[in-house]
Amino acid sequence: MFFCAGWVDAVWDFEFTETEPLDAAIVIKNGSKEFKTLYSLLLPYMTDTESVWTVFGDNGVSVKSLVAVLSYFILGGKSKTASVQQRISALQASSLYLLLLGIPGSVVNKMFHQILFDTCLNTVSNCWPQSLVKKRKKDTLKSSQADGKRSKPHRKDNDEMEVDEDEEQEEEVHLSPQDLLKIREGVVLLVKSLLRLLLKFPLKDEPQSADNCVQVLLDSASIYRDIDDMRTMPELAYYGLWLLCSSNHGDEKVSLRRVFHRVLYVILMMSKGESGKPSLMMATQAVLAARDQAIGFVSHVVDELKEPALPFLRILLQHISFRMVDKTDYRTHGAQAVAKLLAKMPCGDYASFIKWLFDYSRQAKVAYRMFALDVSMALLEQPEREANENLDAELVSFLSHRFLVHNMVFGRRSDASPTVRGHALTCLAQCLDLPSMNATRSIKELFPTSESLSHTYIYICMYVHMHKDTMALLKHRVSDPKTNVRKCALQAMMGLLKHNVIMLSEENLAVLSERTRDPALSVKKKALQCLMDLLAAHPENSLVQKAWLRGVVPAVVDAESSVQEKALECLEQTILSQVKSHGSYSYRDAQQTLTWDLLGLLCDNCQDLGRYFSRAFTVWSKQNKFTAAFINNLISHTEAEHATGAWLLLSKVASSCPRLDYGKILDAWDDLVRSKNVTVTTSCHILCVIGDIGEHLNEDTKSRIVGECPSSNQKLNYALQTFLNQHCGELVSLCEAYLSKSLIDRSFEYYCKASINWIFCHLYTLGVASLHCPSKVGKRIVLLVQSVLTSSVEQQSEGSEELAGSQPLSQFKASSMPSSVRAHAVITLGKLCLQHEELTRKYLPAFARELELCSELAVRSNVVVVMCDLCVRYTNMVDRYVPNVSACLRDKEPLIRKQTLTMLTNLLQEEYVKWKGSLFFRFIAVLVDSDPTIASLCEYCLVHLLLKKNPVMFSQHFIECIFHFNSYEKHKTYNNFPQTKAKFSLKGAQNKERRFTIYRFLLVHFTDAQRFNITIKISQNILACFVDGELPLDGDGAAVLAETFGILSLKEIKLSALSGAAGAGGDEPQEDEQMAMAKAVMQVAQKKVVSQVQKKVFIESMIPIIINLKSMLEQKRSPVLKDLMGYLQLTMQDYRSEVKEFFAADEQLAVELEYNLKMYEKEKEQEMEAQMAHCSLGGDAASGGTPVSTRPSNGGRSSAYKHNAFVPTY
Repeated sequence: MFFCAGWVDAVWDFEFTETEPLDAAIVIKNGSKEFKTLYSLLLPYMTDTESVWTVFGDNGVSVKSLVAVLSYFILGGKSKTASVQQRISALQASSLYLLLLGIPGSVVNKMFHQILFDTCLNTVSNCWPQSLVKKRKKDTLKSSQADGKRSKPHRKDNDEMEVDEDEEQEEEVHLSPQDLLKIREGVVLLVKSLLRLLLKFPLKDEPQSADNCVQVLLDSASIYRDIDDMRTMPELAYYGLWLLCSSNHGDEKVSLRRVFHRVLYVILMMSKGESGKPSLMMATQAVLAARDQAIGFVSHVVDELKEPALPFLRILLQHISFRMVDKTDYRTHGAQAVAKLLAKMPCGDYASFIKWLFDYSRQAKVAYRMFALDVSMALLEQPEREANENLDAELVSFLSHRFLVHNMVFGRRSDASPTVRGHALTCLAQCLDLPSMNATRSIKELFPTSESLSHTYIYICMYVHMHKDTMALLKHRVSDPKTNVRKCALQAMMGLLKHNVIMLSEENLAVLSERTRDPALSVKKKALQCLMDLLAAHPENSLVQKAWLRGVVPAVVDAESSVQEKALECLEQTILSQVKSHGSYSYRDAQQTLTWDLLGLLCDNCQDLGRYFSRAFTVWSKQNKFTAAFINNLISHTEAEHATGAWLLLSKVASSCPRLDYGKILDAWDDLVRSKNVTVTTSCHILCVIGDIGEHLNEDTKSRIVGECPSSNQKLNYALQTFLNQHCGELVSLCEAYLSKSLIDRSFEYYCKASINWIFCHLYTLGVASLHCPSKVGKRIVLLVQSVLTSSVEQQSEGSEELAGSQPLSQFKASSMPSSVRAHAVITLGKLCLQHEELTRKYLPAFARELELCSELAVRSNVVVVMCDLCVRYTNMVDRYVPNVSACLRDKEPLIRKQTLTMLTNLLQEEYVKWKGSLFFRFIAVLVDSDPTIASLCEYCLVHLLLKKNPVMFSQHFIECIFHFNSYEKHKTYNNFPQTKAKFSLKGAQNKERRFTIYRFLLVHFTDAQRFNITIKISQNILACFVDGELPLDGDGAAVLAETFGILSLKEIKLSALSGAAGAGGDEPQEDEQMAMAKAVMQVAQKKVVSQVQKKVFIESMIPIIINLKSMLEQKRSPVLKDLMGYLQLTMQDYRSEVKEFFAADEQLAVELEYNLKMYEKEKEQEMEAQMAHCSLGGDAASGGTPVSTRPSNGGRSSAYKHNAFVPTY
């Protein structure tokens, strides 16, 4: 077959990048068959001594023409619209070319051409259907580093690219399963040809081609996602990679580096697209299988090459560590890969890598510290290594599991990142479930008990001290501010208790029980689950049973319905479903024994949980849980050893269950009347059941029971009030006699310190006893206590106008009692007032006076407690004195401020106190308290307790906050309170940062709707008032106006839908990828709509006011003008191209804004260039991984409005 010399020369001249079509007469019929025939004829020449080149010469076959023809078919398969036959021909032609290269003499005959060789290698990806490749691309996850750093133009370009790709996909030829099978056979042939070539043809001088071979072999190993088809192709591919590692294809070190670099992405489960940027792939079964094969291949290389491969194995592991993404599944798989490959290292290299890993675990990047924890857990699953004789002494410690537990896992318990310290606690709990006894022993060393200590006294003291520290830290983590950390700490606490690492004491168990009332829903559910797991591990322990009851039973009335359902499920699973008939009961049945033990506790030590337990039965009755069989099983236990618990359950279900066996119940009643051994609790339960079935009894039976009730009640000491009056009245009389003798008949100086303590005891006893017998409290007793509670201060201090309307206090005489006695008297008098309304009305002014004038800490503290208690009992009466109580939020003593904050929060939660007057502003001012713990407590109370009850609380008071904290009283509506404002004023430049701290806090907890509305209200109620002249632009007015523009410039006032701040919480688990993609699409659409609405409102509402206000400020030459321009410059950055359109009514303002924006952009570019130069010249600057915010505190602006810190990327 002869070809035009011009056509052949043109193909070679273009270096096989394109070809002209062949003449129509030159057509190969049955192309596939011809290629196969030619391949089979040429294959023997790879080993025969006879030269195929001589045969070609004898038959007049031009090698140059042959290569040109093969390139024509190879290039024909590159198109995405290529037919099935063109793709198969391209693969077969590529195989033929590679076969020819492997025949001796190919170099002499100039067969090799790098471009054509690389094209042959790329035939695999070109001919394999792109629809399947695109499907895999859709399964990939974009790395977290690439997500947040794309600017809007890039995003637009990507969208256009996706559209183009979709159009190309639509043009692609549809391939049937039979077609795919034929293409697959062609790929297998090509890979086999490449392997034959690698055995014969060295690539020492062609490093680029060798690198392409590595990539093609890895692609061919993972191109088939059917597990059954991966048995042969991966073996071929990894055999080819092994061949490329030999010295025939270049320096062994270079080859290893090349191969390991490519294998890295397979282990990371990433794919590198045409852009070269790696992207995550979905962790499907096929991807995981490819990863396992890659790990096996690396292990094989290390086993075969030994020492030469170890440095590159270390580099590979380091790259895995640094390139690992912060996603749970991928971190876990990556950690397992590191652990498997580390097993191939000898002890010295292993210990050296663990030392490096320890340094890596202290890197600034959170993802690194998280991955180090996962690697540590994977290593703990392997047997512990023993040091050999040649190992350096300083590396020996890195081999032990103890080092991993103490330094790598427990060492991260106090990490700065809540995600890391939470994960460390989770890993600590998981260590206890590992088969490694060394890991368990290491954890027990962290929490030593008295049983495990058998050394000297000093040794014991040291470990006891360490135990206290670790336990204190763990309990501190259980109350960590971050939800995820609290959950992980609960898991760790449960694991330690479950495995008896720490004692099953009431104190430790109470930690789990109390967390069932955590503010966070997920923590409450986690606490319930931990209690269930712990009870399953220690069903016979009474302390665990009690802790379980105190945690689960109250959760039945939780505010969250899902927690109620979880608690009911736990109760049903543990108690209700385990009630069997007495005949089938066995003490060997741990579940039944546990049920009756729990019921016994509910009748004894946990009777206070009865009301919550009753709530569970109310819900179950609506669900028809109480069947006739269940009732019969209960009744069968009423005359057995579990009668107490059986009657408890019967008393709960009797009112809502089917027909009962009344005979059994009446027999039990008769036994109660005759017996002297029936407990009070059981008797009450029986009476409850009798009351529920009374309507079903005949008249004679009812009369008999009624007649027997008095004698039964006498046995039960039913006359409780008579008992209390008799015995508590005696206590009141004794206290009255002693106090009368001590406080009136003799001077106080007569008594020693012991006598003062007795006065304390009698005052306290008097108060407690009076609560149970108010009728025994006479006027003389009240006067005795009153005589103690008289302040020696006669004059009133500033702010006494808050007592306006108070009753005169002339009835009190001056007293020289010490503060401790007066403090006890306050509590006692408060208890007396709780039982007598007239006393409350009389002494409330006295309590208010003590709050204002008393200088004694204990007295003021107790007065706050008393007034808050009285507010619950006499809400309307105490309401007028709430300002006196709230004034204590600015008390000089931190204890009183904290106590007042806590008690006011409780009253506001229960709605005994309303947000009236200045209460909100006094409360919110605690956010900037000088004591950080009090400020933190205030934030917790506002966000987690009060805001949930009143979601509009912050937005309702925001505008008034501006006037209140600036002490501005010229507005006709806002900040008009009768109470003094001196204590709570934050006026002046020195308090600006504190005011903006409050503003930011409020805005952060706004919804987008509230942020949108508050912007409009600020414009109408503040800016418009200055424009209309309702508010004078004097010194105070200018300060308010400047502060308003500062608030409008805050980033916190921007809508989260526009700023991208929504859903940025790092504590919650990461979403499913499909949900995340759907959410992202919704956010883009939402952002577009919200942006249009905001733009319309800004044009219609804000701009006219801004233009008028600017004109007025210019006329008066007010310094506020710079604040207005700063606000506009910051706002118009989002509408850079629409400045003239927005401010068409004020062309001068538009010109000024455009100029300012240009200067800002120029300054920003200069700043970026300077930082880039700093990053390139200073090596230390590039290593920092944490950007530092440069946003100033004065409303988010600096002179150049540099509110975005530049973060270099690498």
